[in-house]
Amino acid sequence: MKPSAGRMAIVMPETLPITLRAYRRLSSSLTPMVPLLMKRRLRKGKEDPERIDERRGIAAIERPAGPLVWVHGASVGEVLAAATLIERLRASNMRILLTSGTVTSAAIIAKRFPPDIIHQYIPYDSPRYVARFLDHWHPSLALFIESDLWPNLILSAAKRRLPMALINARMSQRSFPRWQKFSKTISALLGSFEICLAQSDTDAKRFSVLGARSVLVTGNLKFDVQAPPGDAAKLDALKAATRGRPIVVASSTHPGEEEIILETHKALTNFFPSLLTVIVPRHAHRGEAIAEMVQANGLRVTMRSRGEAPSADVYVADTMGELGLFYRLTPVVFMGGSLVPHGGQNPIEPAKLGAAIVHGPHVFNFTDVYDALDRAGGARQANSSEQLVKLLGQMLGDRAARDISIDAAAQVVTRLGGGLDRTLHALEPYLMQLRFEMGGHHA
Repeated sequence: MKPSAGRMAIVMPETLPITLRAYRRLSSSLTPMVPLLMKRRLRKGKEDPERIDERRGIAAIERPAGPLVWVHGASVGEVLAAATLIERLRASNMRILLTSGTVTSAAIIAKRFPPDIIHQYIPYDSPRYVARFLDHWHPSLALFIESDLWPNLILSAAKRRLPMALINARMSQRSFPRWQKFSKTISALLGSFEICLAQSDTDAKRFSVLGARSVLVTGNLKFDVQAPPGDAAKLDALKAATRGRPIVVASSTHPGEEEIILETHKALTNFFPSLLTVIVPRHAHRGEAIAEMVQANGLRVTMRSRGEAPSADVYVADTMGELGLFYRLTPVVFMGGSLVPHGGQNPIEPAKLGAAIVHGPHVFNFTDVYDALDRAGGARQANSSEQLVKLLGQMLGDRAARDISIDAAAQVVTRLGGGLDRTLHALEPYLMQLRFEMGGHHA
């Protein structure tokens, strides 16, 4: 797609704010140090040794012929938020290049997306690597999910007049004041996007203040994402192994939360002696450390990564891509990332799969979603350990209250859906141009 000269505000190097000029110089001068960084990340399991060249913009896959839509998300949450959008684009015969930055996201993409979706790791934000990436893939349209804003990537793409849209855009209450201190920097980056599709009115106002152009509220794509899958045979096996036991799933937990969950488990066993607590850590590699913590607390533990059954007090589900199983198994979910100031995790998936939701006070990454759920009674907030015990106990012990909460959550998710259609409608002028090009390409 070749936009007309007036359609995109190209920020020329000489007009860049001093912060971005300094960033470009620094990132360029540090490029020779990248192999050291790569080695360190490889040792920690944060890079895929088979695909490390992709981080330097070197592709092992040929670019397909015709228009190519490039979709970029930082990690698992962003990529899965765009799953239904990608599905719809693919259904209209668009070729998709999907980039992300984590090993976990690559594994989930391999598992959940069709093989004709091209996945690449996003290159490190060095001018040289970014140029190599853009030279090879030559995308026709770029869709950045939420707010993963790498300066060299964005400025280089803008300089090439690549039409870019920020979709499912979110600006947290924590990030907003930080960016306001660097208003010229963020304005130069956001001004490179032709359109900004925000999740909420609040997000839209923040992006407008920070310099985004053509800001529209389209809603949160996560409400339209299909519930995560759950293998029927594995689910039957889990149900057979846990039959008759009350179950609480602590989902996507972060360091500092497991200790509180274990104390909560002990308190709840006074009322539910056969209680099973399933801990699904946000990062599966923490499984061993969590299992040791459980034993140190005098509780019996089994681990899913070892192929063990949930036969103990606590089951550590330290595998990837199996949350759908555990949301289907349990009537009650505690959403992690919310007892510590991480910002919370996405509660839409358990809401879609019929689990009552309890969360802590730190949910600033999903403020609007949790507000809507809390107001409707579809989720409950615990501000202390005592409240956590009380709320989980209520949800476990009172079937009627639990069913009311589950029903309220399902209604909220349905009501707040529609972001996918609104996003596609806003992108239609760009997609129409691509369809025109595709017609020309096939002619």
